Amino acid sequence: MAFDGIVVAALADEFNKTLTGGKIAKIAQPETDELLLTIKNKGETKRLLISANASLPFFYLTEQNKPSPATAPAFCMMLRKHIANGRILSISQMGLERILIIEIEHLNEMGDLCRKKLIAEIMGKHSNIIFCDEQNMILDSIKHIFANVSSLREVLPGRTWFFPQELQKANPLETEEASFMETVLTKPMPLFKAIYTTYAGLSPLAAQELIYRSGLDASFPANALSETEARHLAHQFVLMMEPILQKNFQPNIIYENGIPKDFAAVALSIFPRENAAFDDSMSAIVEKFYAEKSVSTRMKAKSADLRKIIHTLLERNVKKLDLQEKQLKDTEKRETYRLYGELLTAYGYSLPEGMKEVTVRSYYDDTEITIPLETDFSPIENAKRYYNKYGKAKRMYEATTLQIAQTREEIAHLESIDMELSIAADENDLKVIKSEMQQFGFIKKHTQVLRKGEKQPKPGKPYHYVTEDDFHLYVGRNNYQNEELTFHFADGGDYWFHAKGIPGSHVILKADGRDIPDHVYELAGNLAAYYSKGRDSDKVEVDYIQRKHVKKTPGGKPGFVIYHTNYSLIAKPDLTGLKRV
Repeated sequence: MAFDGIVVAALADEFNKTLTGGKIAKIAQPETDELLLTIKNKGETKRLLISANASLPFFYLTEQNKPSPATAPAFCMMLRKHIANGRILSISQMGLERILIIEIEHLNEMGDLCRKKLIAEIMGKHSNIIFCDEQNMILDSIKHIFANVSSLREVLPGRTWFFPQELQKANPLETEEASFMETVLTKPMPLFKAIYTTYAGLSPLAAQELIYRSGLDASFPANALSETEARHLAHQFVLMMEPILQKNFQPNIIYENGIPKDFAAVALSIFPRENAAFDDSMSAIVEKFYAEKSVSTRMKAKSADLRKIIHTLLERNVKKLDLQEKQLKDTEKRETYRLYGELLTAYGYSLPEGMKEVTVRSYYDDTEITIPLETDFSPIENAKRYYNKYGKAKRMYEATTLQIAQTREEIAHLESIDMELSIAADENDLKVIKSEMQQFGFIKKHTQVLRKGEKQPKPGKPYHYVTEDDFHLYVGRNNYQNEELTFHFADGGDYWFHAKGIPGSHVILKADGRDIPDHVYELAGNLAAYYSKGRDSDKVEVDYIQRKHVKKTPGGKPGFVIYHTNYSLIAKPDLTGLKRV
């Protein structure tokens, strides 16, 4: 459900149980839009991380500390001045909005007891952390919002904090069935959109979950439901809100093919139960989700330059291949030119000059053939001209055929490197890929001086998976590793899998002299489909064969092979039934 109001409700409940009554021991601002509060409560130390990052706003409890800048920013200094050593009185959520209000008690310079509010607003690019006094007057904020930026409100010292009326939606926790039917089910828009645009804190996924529980069509117009369907949906809505009202949360991450897809504070029936990993702590779920998500995000960012080079070269080679194929098409008449030359040589001495065309009988198949002639030349001279055209077209055909083969080979190599970048798991993978690109001239090779203790990148270890019945499968992470895995690691009796006709990793199924059940072949095929360019497809054709029948392409690029008399299966890009070692 992403970071919606239900997740905020679960976090607010967790914070209240963990932090209320605690003392703020340390205040840090590790990033320009991030705040880290260290809180001591009941003999334990907790850290509350709040981020107002425009692309990734969040808050959660964490065990991890973060380094702070040498000079604290002004907002951090303001907080230290007022609420350092302050005591947390309460942590609340505004309705089901993505707004967290932390009320803090502290002593001022005169020793008088005062109260302040730290308000975290999680609203995408409009996210903010705002510091107010007891009367909601803004003392400072991590982002200053001026009138020329927002017409709804200014967020500046001296202004009063309020939540704009224009942004407020109905509170789903205070909604009854009749009210739901009167507001949502009268809107002329898709049902799921009518739900999440009406109520605060409900994400599109939450609306989809409600509709799924009701057995209805999410795209069906909200105002077109029958009376029975409308009452059933309204009843399901109230039932869905009950665990949130009772603070009965079930924090979980939803995985798809081993990759975190979403997270939620309640169990989602829209996804298979086995795809969800549950935890008692909503903070732990949020932290883990963003940590795992950030790995792929970070790798995409770090590989952006290499990916751009690959895509540029691919585009250039595809255009070159198109031009070469057009040139090859121009040589299709070469054998016709040769035949014209032969026939004119055979019959030319008996033909008069000045003819525009001549019809003669072919001595190859006894058919009549009409040959165009240039009137300025004799039939024998025309024969010579056709022989010249044939020779030129033949040379063009031979050269272009070779060029096309080389261009196709280069496109296949570039696509395989692009595939490597998509499954790169760490910086060493990127170094190996970059080394391959340098070796084959895709990028310039510069002399690099290794730092002390730094080593040349190695292909690393293959991905290793195990089935429930203890069959071991290995996946190459790059072309060098594919070659090592297939021709040095695997035995002749092991099985080799690869997505048919598209870039992908080599997958080795270790036989170890055992009979392999059919379902293990299917799992290995699924693995090969997952680590291929067809990962996002529903089905992928996968070739498989015993390793001893796989041969390295003579003079070919690393990881490129040839094989014959293989088996094939239709696989689903999926890691279900496999455990990563």
